[in-house]
Amino acid sequence: MEENKAEDLENSLKGWKEKTPLESRGFLTWEKDLVFTARIRGYSFEYDPKAQEGCFPTDTLLMSVAGCLGIDVVMFLQKMRAEIREFEIETSGERNPVPPQYFKAINMVIHIAGKGITPNKMDRAISLSQEKYCSVYHSLRKDMSFHVTYKISEA
Repeated sequence: MEENKAEDLENSLKGWKEKTPLESRGFLTWEKDLVFTARIRGYSFEYDPKAQEGCFPTDTLLMSVAGCLGIDVVMFLQKMRAEIREFEIETSGERNPVPPQYFKAINMVIHIAGKGITPNKMDRAISLSQEKYCSVYHSLRKDMSFHVTYKISEA
């Protein structure tokens, strides 16, 4: 029975995941000094290595992996008939001290509230995202430590 539930969940994703564009295009424009504006799909944000007029490029990478995992987890929980009232991912990344200063570790804590949210459902949703669906996670270094925990509340 558990296998049927997993298969039903994965089948329900096919239409949505199959619509994901296979190519992404954007523009990075130099503004001044070392400040750049990135534009993609009608959205823009600034990069600044001094973090005075924008964020570090690695900040958006960190939030991209959180966004990808978050979208997956919420979607999977909704398919499992959980009622989500609050959802937030607290994300931190530890970088290599010398160039290249890649992420050595990423840690996430999901704070979630609602009805019908169980540890089993959370474990399954996180597992599906990490093992199969989160394309940002699968684009990262394989030697990076990646740890996700969660705190469920009814409120």
